Order: sequence, then C-alpha cells, then structure tokens
Amino acid sequence: MTETSERPMRPAMLRGWRRRCPSCGAGPMLRGYLKVRDSCPVCLEELHHHRADDGPAYLTILIVGHLMAPIILWSFTTFRPDPLVLASVISVGCVALSLYLLPRLKGMIVGVQWAKRMHGFGAEG
Repeated sequence: MTETSERPMRPAMLRGWRRRCPSCGAGPMLRGYLKVRDSCPVCLEELHHHRADDGPAYLTILIVGHLMAPIILWSFTTFRPDPLVLASVISVGCVALSLYLLPRLKGMIVGVQWAKRMHGFGAEG
C-alpha cells in the first residue's frame, strides 16, 4: 500500500466503533476505558498519532441530548410522573448511554483519522 493510496473509511469507522484496530480489525484499540494503545498488538500499526481530544465527548453529548430530550417530553406529557422520579430515571439513562457511547465514538474518530491519514497516520503507509 503506497502512502497516497486511499484507505477505506467505512470499515475503519466500523472497526473503531467495535474498539478494534482500524488497520486490521483484530487487535484491541483501547488499553482501558478510553486510553488508546500506542500500537496494535496484532498488526503493529502505530495508533499513538491520534488526536481525538474533545470530539468523542462532544458527539456523545450531542447524541444523548437529542435522544433523551424527546423522551423526557413524551414521558412527562404522557405519564405525568413525579418530577423527582422522572429526573432520576432520565439521569440514569443519560449516564448509561453516555458510558456506552463514549469509547465507541472515540474509536470511530481514531478510525476516521487513520483512514484520512491525519495527524501522522500517513507516515507509516
């Protein structure tokens, strides 16, 4: 594979969503909950170039907010629960959904960066 050849975006994003190496899809990308490994243990692709920064957190807030806001409105107008009960249930839902989405969105962003050869991912070929 040459340095200027295209890397497939969709498979890299899907592998990142599964928290796998965007290059081979077999090795784990994350060492902990959010810590990206320096390199893939299977194909030895260097992953330390990533610059996900606040992107995953921003996307998580965006998705969770757009999913939970209509649910709050619908459940309050339909069932009229006690506000404390509604706040408790929605808070648990927001936290659970955020904890599920955050590492997957981080993996997806690293996959996009790898596919587009951003931030040093193009140097290795």
